[in-house]
Amino acid sequence: MQDLLVNADLDAAVADAEARYVASNPQSQARHLAARASLPGGNTRSVMWYHPFPVALSGGQGARVRDLDGHEYVDFVSEYSAGLYGHSDPAIQARMIEVVQGGIALGGPNVFEAALGAALVHRFPALERVRFTNSGTEANIMAISTARAVTGRSKVVAMREGYHGGVLTFAHGGSELNLPFPWLMADYNDVAGTEALLREHAGDIACVILEQMLGGGGCIRATDDYLAMLRRVTQEIGALLIFDEVMTSRLNFGGLHAVTGVTPDLMTLGKYIGGGASFGAFGGRADLMDRFDPTTPHAFSHGGTFNNNVLSMAAGHIGLTQVLTAEASARFNALGDRLRLAMQDRIDAHGVAACTTGCGSLFNLHFLPKGGVTPATVERADLRPGKLWHMEMMMAGQYVTPRGMIALSLPHTDADAEGLVAAFDRFLEDHRSILPKQGDMA
Repeated sequence: MQDLLVNADLDAAVADAEARYVASNPQSQARHLAARASLPGGNTRSVMWYHPFPVALSGGQGARVRDLDGHEYVDFVSEYSAGLYGHSDPAIQARMIEVVQGGIALGGPNVFEAALGAALVHRFPALERVRFTNSGTEANIMAISTARAVTGRSKVVAMREGYHGGVLTFAHGGSELNLPFPWLMADYNDVAGTEALLREHAGDIACVILEQMLGGGGCIRATDDYLAMLRRVTQEIGALLIFDEVMTSRLNFGGLHAVTGVTPDLMTLGKYIGGGASFGAFGGRADLMDRFDPTTPHAFSHGGTFNNNVLSMAAGHIGLTQVLTAEASARFNALGDRLRLAMQDRIDAHGVAACTTGCGSLFNLHFLPKGGVTPATVERADLRPGKLWHMEMMMAGQYVTPRGMIALSLPHTDADAEGLVAAFDRFLEDHRSILPKQGDMA
């Protein structure tokens, strides 16, 4: 009977929060309804939709955004990790204005692309050569296709609940829109099971692709043993190891592989590295990437009208070289660690069965008990506590993701972090009677 009452109260709390949200956002609702006439569901990016409708943003400054109804939020979405520089970095803004005034689509090599390439190769240990694309999705497609072409093999190993782009998504059993590569699915952090899979198909596997910390899959870190096994076995069977660092590269000045000490054959980048403009990149070992050298016989062809567009090249270069310094990277990742631990402290103090996972400037809140977070448990989790949290945080002026992912940007301050913790503490205090309890979900 108690469980039934708690469930009923939780359902009622979610419904009440959504009703208050609708009442306070009439302009966003009107925009959403009008947009449905031309855009399926009123949007063109699925992750941005949530029930009953998303707020429509009208602008941003620093680490803050505002919506059509005049509400201001501290932005902890940070464009799902792409907004690392915030919304108004003066050096990046000035460079973008400068290059736009000098011509946008120049139709040839420009003065910025080689400088950005050199900055990337200098920063990330796995990069000896690099090529640009327009998104992380494109970068991952090119990396996988490169591995298949170089090895002459067809099969690709990916992780259940992993995400590598709009046509490379494996959450909820995978997408019907995925590219028709011959996929082999592994369980993240299952050392024995994954090694057995690799050895069973050893002669057919072109590559293994994974994030060293799942982004969309809940900010779950790969274990050292898992990464070491993947590096050892892929070398033994002649397959390539690809690290998707589209998100995780923000977690350390040299990318997360500089922390784990495991160097992949190829890596991919995207999101923030374009300085706020569209961007993707793939690169790695020189002997692999030099197959794209057009001066060599039988070179691979790689096109893309906007691969070297001046906005992304110029903004990306100044961001990497003048804004995201080693000191700045260390500062905002340390702030993320403090915020994650402070939120966990509030969870424990209220006796709620929840936890935070991740590291540095990117982490995730789960309404699951500590120690019980895996891709499989995240997939099966009750979504209602997270829905309630999302609605209440939004109405408290904290712009957060429905799935619980928190991404910091460089303009975030200690005061911003303290504000989120205080709002979260109030949420736990107000709702702890209907939230899952520690011990109940063990």
